[in-house]
Amino acid sequence: MLVKICGLKDPDQAVAIARLGAWAIGFIAVPASPRHVSPAQMRLVSDRLVETGCAVERVGIFANTDLDTIAETVTTGNLTIVQLHGDESPEFCEAVRSRLPHQTLWKALRVRSAETLDLAGAYATAVDALLLDAYRPEALGGTGHTLDWQRLQAWRSPLPWFLAGGITPDNVLQAIDTLAMAAPIGIDLSSGVERGPADKDLDQVARLFRVLRQRLPLAASVTDRPLES
Repeated sequence: MLVKICGLKDPDQAVAIARLGAWAIGFIAVPASPRHVSPAQMRLVSDRLVETGCAVERVGIFANTDLDTIAETVTTGNLTIVQLHGDESPEFCEAVRSRLPHQTLWKALRVRSAETLDLAGAYATAVDALLLDAYRPEALGGTGHTLDWQRLQAWRSPLPWFLAGGITPDNVLQAIDTLAMAAPIGIDLSSGVERGPADKDLDQVARLFRVLRQRLPLAASVTDRPLES
């Protein structure tokens, strides 16, 4: 099980979270988000991770961002994965892939209805993985609201996929058990392990990994990369 902790700003917290077992950490490149971080701050965190030998993926989360800005942020922030969390079309995803051929590319789908899940097939050749998040009209993510896991039980993704949306140390095993047949390869947490926006509660992060390790093998190294074709 791959674990991504999203919405970080602080280099020390990022290093601590990587050492606790995270496979990836996420930076929010959406200016309207309370967890927004500049490309320069991303670079500070990325450099600290590299300097301390923390082999974690560094994910930039973008929403309806132009291609030049995405490319510049990836370079400045020293990112390894691009996550598109807005209304990006498959054609736009293909353009990102052409511009950034060495970055892994994810597309997030904010699940509002069954029709949202039907969109997944359109991205099957455009991205490397999907991320399913809860839909809330007032925010793109990090709302603390869960998906309807029961609805997802019968869904079969055309790509490797991550589960997001309101996951906490208290409900993570329930989520994984409920979705065993749908087989997410990873989970993505933000508000579920926070004291406040972008301020992670390291005790809760540590608890999350203790809970997971009771049941599941975790991947915590960039050498464990199942997403590339």
